[in-house]
Amino acid sequence: MKKLFDKQKRFFGTRETFPYEFRRKQLLTLREMIVENEEAIKEALKKDLNKSSFEAYTTEIGFVLYSLRKTLKNLRKWMKPKKVKTPIFHTFTKSYVRREPLGTVLIIGPYNYPFQLMLDPLIGAIAAGNTAILKPSEFPSHTEALMKKILNETFDEEYVHVVTGEKETTKALLELPFDHVFFTGSPRVGQIVYEAASKHLTPVTLELGGKSPAIVAADANLKVAARRIVFGKFLNAGQTCIAPDYLYVDERVKERFVELLKETIEQFYRDEKDAFPRIINDRHFERIQSLVDTSKVVYGNHTNAKQRYMSPTLMVDVTFDDAIMREEIFGPVLPVLTYKSIEEARGKLERLEKPLALYVFSSDKKTQEYFMHNLSFGGGAINDTVMHVANPYLPFGGVGQSGIGAYHGKYTFDTFSHTKSYMKKSTRLDPKLPYPPFKNKEKLVKKLMR
Repeated sequence: MKKLFDKQKRFFGTRETFPYEFRRKQLLTLREMIVENEEAIKEALKKDLNKSSFEAYTTEIGFVLYSLRKTLKNLRKWMKPKKVKTPIFHTFTKSYVRREPLGTVLIIGPYNYPFQLMLDPLIGAIAAGNTAILKPSEFPSHTEALMKKILNETFDEEYVHVVTGEKETTKALLELPFDHVFFTGSPRVGQIVYEAASKHLTPVTLELGGKSPAIVAADANLKVAARRIVFGKFLNAGQTCIAPDYLYVDERVKERFVELLKETIEQFYRDEKDAFPRIINDRHFERIQSLVDTSKVVYGNHTNAKQRYMSPTLMVDVTFDDAIMREEIFGPVLPVLTYKSIEEARGKLERLEKPLALYVFSSDKKTQEYFMHNLSFGGGAINDTVMHVANPYLPFGGVGQSGIGAYHGKYTFDTFSHTKSYMKKSTRLDPKLPYPPFKNKEKLVKKLMR
């Protein structure tokens, strides 16, 4: 690991990664690699998570290709130094900011979207002019092996390189003084990454998770809400960090809404058992099962341990004290809780850890604004779920326990850049006001600085 790290640092020191043309060429090379290996990527995702061709393309391959297109289109503009305002007391002076590469960065990926959540940060790292070491999750073993093969065949190891292994590999990497660490995963592991990075004062981006609520008000369009919640929750079998973790429903519409949820699940997944994604491994399958209180299940809970299959499942009459509410589910189980008033709902939610996402379903603008402005969360949506992540003009990231930093689109470029500021001052004139002696100058200075 140390030899690889030193090799990348030396290459970065040559400044070959700095010019626009170099960065653009590498992004085009990355795009060509993805297009040429599209079927192999789909096959690996199928073997690891049973993702359908459609889901593999839309949530992983297509997502990354779209990100590449937007980055290539805007890269020159993002790199260009920008002139900013200068106060009047800086006479004959101009001020600028420019983005420069950080150096050698580490990207540690998760298992749920093993292609997208490794490649999308890499796009920003390349665009910003860095060298990068990537450590994919070992759980989706077919995708891990494929990414190692195609990326390491495409790029020189001194520039971009994939290393594989289990937690010992990650631990060894985190002992090195990277210029930035980008981690996507659980809050528990995020704490370990943060602690290790702090020893080198290495800045971090932590994309974590948490229990993201979907609030359903009495005045919501319940049919639309049911479709969008079911879609967002059961995408990738619930293994999505911004999936609605639980529903918080106005008690007046709870019965009707639960029936609509059942109908929607039937409509979406009745004939999709073979194509429904699988839980990543036996340990997580058993963990999710242990959270389910069968006495509160009103739909689903059909399982096949050998195939790691768990059907979309609904639980009702759930309370915040139940086992399923004590940790992020990260699986296809949707608990339904109820509230009596929006004030009660807000009061309860603001006492919990800040979630990565929050969703509000309501037709009333005041209700929408009440939750959006009175609760802290990473990002979210009104009358939708998960789709905010697909907007490259929105920063994606958490707050508090759900993460540090943000990315997507230009925000990824900014994450992997240092914002350098500088001034340029004329030497034709050199006012004496700033220099000693200061006698009789304070009055004028006050006037200029007010």
